[in-house]
Formats: sequence, C-alpha cells, structure tokens
Amino acid sequence: MIALKENLDIYLAAFEELEKRRRSSDGVWLRDLRRRALERFLELGFPTTRVEEWKYTNVAPIARTCFQPAEPMAPAPVAEMLSRAPFADLQCPRLVFVNGRHAPELSCLRGLPQGVKAGSLASALKEEAAEQHLARYAAFHSQAFVALNTAFFQDGAFVQIAPEAVLESPLHLLFVSTAADPPLLTHPRNLLLVGPHSQATIIEGYLGPEGGAYFTNAVTELVVEEGATLEHYKLEQESEQAFHVATVQARQARHSNLLDHSVCLGGALVRNDTASLLDGEGGECTLNGLYVTRGQQHVDNHTVLDHAQPHSSSREYYKGVLDGYSTGVFNGGIVVRKAAQKTDAIQSNKNLLLSEHAAINTKPQLQIWADDVRCTHGATIGQLDAEAIFYLRTRGIALEQARRLLTFAFANDVINRMKVEAVRLRLEKALFDRLSLGATFRSPQGHGAG
Repeated sequence: MIALKENLDIYLAAFEELEKRRRSSDGVWLRDLRRRALERFLELGFPTTRVEEWKYTNVAPIARTCFQPAEPMAPAPVAEMLSRAPFADLQCPRLVFVNGRHAPELSCLRGLPQGVKAGSLASALKEEAAEQHLARYAAFHSQAFVALNTAFFQDGAFVQIAPEAVLESPLHLLFVSTAADPPLLTHPRNLLLVGPHSQATIIEGYLGPEGGAYFTNAVTELVVEEGATLEHYKLEQESEQAFHVATVQARQARHSNLLDHSVCLGGALVRNDTASLLDGEGGECTLNGLYVTRGQQHVDNHTVLDHAQPHSSSREYYKGVLDGYSTGVFNGGIVVRKAAQKTDAIQSNKNLLLSEHAAINTKPQLQIWADDVRCTHGATIGQLDAEAIFYLRTRGIALEQARRLLTFAFANDVINRMKVEAVRLRLEKALFDRLSLGATFRSPQGHGAG
C-alpha cells in the first residue's frame, strides 16, 4: 500500500453534504466532474514517501488532521488583518477571497480595461468557457491533491482576457485564510484564460494570521493562447504553522510567452507543483523561483516543462535559502517530446545553507526524445563564501551583517527578475527583515521525509 488512508471517510461524508447543498446550483457536468474527482481521490489516498514524486515530503500531518471545511467570515476582522499585511495592497485592481470564497466588499476592480473579465469562479460556472476549460489541464487522475480540490472547490478566481486586450496594470488575486479550532481547510480554484495576442500580469497571493494553523489546497489553470504574453506571480506568505499545497498548470499555444515567478516565505509544510505544456510551435516559458526557510519549515518545489512542439524554449532559475532545521526539495523536470525538434531549454537550481542542520534534496531531470535540441541543467548546494565574508569584514562590516548582505544578494537575484516594482520592493524588504531575525534553532521534529 503506498497511500495514507487516514480520515478518508471524513472526506466522503463532507462531500455528500456538499453535494446536497450544491445540487441546485451545480450543472450536470460539474456534478459529474466532482464525483469522478472524489472517487479518484479515494482510490489514490494521500501520497506517502514510497511514492517517488513524494519521496522527500511526508504529508502524514495533513492526512491525520481532521480539518473543518471553512465557512464565510465577516469582512471586518479580515480587513484589519489586510491593513497590516505588506503584500495585501499593491495599488492595483484586486480580487479578495476569504477562506476560499469571494469577498466583494474587500475587492476593488476599478481600472480594468475593456476586454478583461475578472470575478468569482462560482459565478462563472454556468458560462461556456468554464465548462470548456475547467479541469482540462490540471489532471486529477494522477494527483491526489488536485483530485481533492476538484471535488471540493467552491470558489476562486475566473479571469478571461479578450483577444488583443492589454492589461497594463497587474491584477491581484489575494487569498486570505483565517485560523480556528479545529483548523480550517480551503480549496481555492482559479481559471485564467489569456486570449490570443493579449498581454497581462496576474499576481496570485496567499496569506494568513501569524501563528494560525490551517490548510490551503489550491489549483490554478492557465491557458495562454496564440501570441499571448502572461506574467504570473505566486506569492506564498502563509503562517509558519500552516499547510500549503498548490498546483499551477499552464497550457501554452503557438508563439505564446509565459513568465512565472514563485516565491515561498511561509508555511510549515509547503508543496508547489508548477508545470507548463508548450503545446505550440515557438512557445517560450520562464520559471523563476525563490524559497526562504527557517526553523522547521519544509518546502517542496516540483516543476515540469513539457516541450511538445518544435522551436520552443524554456528557462528555469530556482534558488533556495535554508536556515535552522528547515528542509527543502527541488525536483525540476524538462521533457522534450519527439516532435519538439530545435528545443532550447536551460534549468538551474542553486541552494544556500545557512545552518549545518538545514538540508536540501535537489534533482534536476531531463527526458529527451528528440535528436536536435540544446538542453542543460545543473544544481548547486553550498554555504556563504568565506573569502567574500572576509572581504566585507576588512571593509568594517560586522560578521552577522556581512552574512546577511551576502545572503540577501544571493536571493535578490531572483527578485530582480520580476517586472512589477511594487512586488519587487515589498519582497526585498520582507527578505531583508527576515534575514535580520537570524536562525531559529529547535529540536528537529519537522515535516521532511519519513
């Protein structure tokens, strides 16, 4: 047996209750989709470390926790929380979701240009586009957490950008979780459709109260049509006692361009699955990632760049900074199918260990079935350069300050690749503040491989 079966009966009972409540609002296609996803989740169960893709990440703490489905919450306490959150107000159109549900009173869409539709997925489920695209890209048949989300999601963001439309200001999708006892579970579901020859920047952010324990299980599907350009951000700053599992799956058409940034700062146990299918000739994709951990945090990044058509290119740059007893995982895959001749792909993962107790498992991979390609990959694990520290100290900089400056420079290389200045500046400040706090050393009882 390679799947954890704890508490599956609880999910079955919760699904039956959800099905009763939504029978009148869900269409036949959606009810069938939910039922098939639940059946697949019950077949798969929660993955264990005997499953190769989960070898270094133990989700037993999730499987054994009796999470309570989150209910709507009054906006006042959340508004007060957002007023203190640096990533909450990016001075751009914003859709806010509280415990997985749209909060119109906290959202503001002023400034959206003509041809851009943005709102609640729950309100868009009766539209043809939702039925045509939902669950077509993030496959639930092989991923237990995607199946769980597909069965239970109730809301999320629906964004549709018309052909040749230009979204000059970013659109911020902000997902806020609240803490409770027993801990809450939310399943945000996002469907982002970027029309032919259009341009857009979409920021997807997750946060919650410090010290709160909860579980966010999110799925985002991106469709980037012919000639379209999308810059997508995923900013995760959950509580360091929270669980966060997220899947971002993109499908790119001919001559499309996707630039994806993933930043992970919070969470006790975090798993990010980011993938793009380059399904059109001349497609381009760039994945940039940064994860900064401390204490007993565990962050797992799995990526797949699937080149299915010729003359496509991809670039992947992920960096990790690990301190305390924290652990990290990077598993990056590049797949080049037989038809994808003239593929140009480069992958890099670099990790900086600030503590002798921190650990990283990195595994860059190439699967190449074509014979006319240029593909490279590499990974490094190291500590701060002693000579660089010595150089800074000879200039009158104290040891700890020198360590912070070098660590900041290492991580800031990823941040500097981001085009949205408001995000870049807030991340730089958050990173420097975090590094100034120093390491948190405690007895190792983390969430790594078990």
